[in-house]
Amino acid sequence: MRRAFLIAAVAAGLVMGAVQPVAATGDVVRPDDRRLAYEGHWGRTAEAATTVNSGARLRFRFTGDSVHALFDVSSITVPAQIYVSVDGGPKQVYAVDRNDLEIRAAGRGPHTVELSVKDVFSRAERWTPPLETGVVLTGVRGRLLGQKVPRTRQLAFYGDSITQGVMALCDVNTSDCADGTAAYPTLVADTLHASLTQVGFGRQGVIQTGNGGVPAASDAYGWNHAGSKADSDRKADVIVVNQGTNDTAWGPDEFRAAYRTYLDTLRAAAPHARILALRPFNGAHAEDIAAVVAELADTRIEFVDTADWLSLTDGDFNGTVHPSSQGHRKVADRLIALLAKEH
Repeated sequence: MRRAFLIAAVAAGLVMGAVQPVAATGDVVRPDDRRLAYEGHWGRTAEAATTVNSGARLRFRFTGDSVHALFDVSSITVPAQIYVSVDGGPKQVYAVDRNDLEIRAAGRGPHTVELSVKDVFSRAERWTPPLETGVVLTGVRGRLLGQKVPRTRQLAFYGDSITQGVMALCDVNTSDCADGTAAYPTLVADTLHASLTQVGFGRQGVIQTGNGGVPAASDAYGWNHAGSKADSDRKADVIVVNQGTNDTAWGPDEFRAAYRTYLDTLRAAAPHARILALRPFNGAHAEDIAAVVAELADTRIEFVDTADWLSLTDGDFNGTVHPSSQGHRKVADRLIALLAKEH
């Protein structure tokens, strides 16, 4: 399956360079350089920028006909998959399994590169270093240019494997079938021209811990991964929560207490954000979530009833829990309509 997927990507006219890295002119730009514009949860230092989240993005500009993205893969056993697009062109999919990735462009430029994380496999260790999966960028070699990052609406999405985009492309739980960029958070943000924080962890709930060593939602919130604090959501305009699907082992009282704690955590971190608490698409703890939102009586926290958004018989799911790309598109369209009411 992976071979067929990569062959199809090449046939679409993708632009990634050869297997063996070649020399590129220009200095190595450190991961914390302002010429690199990150979206989502990236732990950034002078030595590395690390993300364990599907849907995270990086943009930069350069001159010349090539640039090299440099990675640390020393601890990686399950390479993450990324997309690379140059100048808005076709996306190339690539497994981050090498230290040096050449990105080529036509002409001298200037050129714009967008690197987006397609999938970080949820069942490998991705919380406590040394990480077995994730994207660890150690620099970019080439002639990079400055760029202005405009102020846009800031959207944050927190959830489980559905938010991560697991099985969005096909019905097997592998990185080839997963695509965070095909999931509803990316679709919503791109349509609304908003900045995006997309955090989804497979198997996670507000009580249930996630795969890959990830804690439950309240304990994971505010961290990129263990030991790396995330950027604050204080300026977030909207936070969308999709939790509860994986908490079916707990009764209403336990779940409501944990869900309320989670919403309290989000409100404390983002005092002005509009918070949308989604009914899980399988209906898990729907009444409990609605009750917690009602009890909070916060006019900026809304229960969103998704009961009629998706259908198991219309191709909206791969399996019974994870939306297909078609299902994610339907969810995105509903959320876009809700968010378009507030600017």
